Amino acid sequence: MANQKHLFERRRRRVRYHIARVSGGRPRLSVYRSGKHIYAQLIDDAAHQTIASASSTESAKDAGLKSYNIAAASAVGKLIAERAKEKGVKQVVFDRGGYLYHGRVKALAEAAREGGLEF
Repeated sequence: MANQKHLFERRRRRVRYHIARVSGGRPRLSVYRSGKHIYAQLIDDAAHQTIASASSTESAKDAGLKSYNIAAASAVGKLIAERAKEKGVKQVVFDRGGYLYHGRVKALAEAAREGGLEF
């Protein structure tokens, strides 16, 4: 068990290093999920500050959707794109957080692209 934790930490550091090299000063669109909810944050790594955030808990309530399906993830993507536009952010680096680019993560990313974010 301790070895798995060590391997996870190494992978996390490796991915963060790569994202920092690729970003070129752009904010990071970080996606993370639980069993029922999906969350997205726009993070400015230089200032160590969250610019905007969205989650399926708030978007599902607004749209009357379930909070754990692909439609809810799409709603989160649209919401984070809208909030990014309000803050003047157009280009981001997508950080899928080790999750496969499939299902809810893919739906969130595509909805964010449709909303006007470029990555």
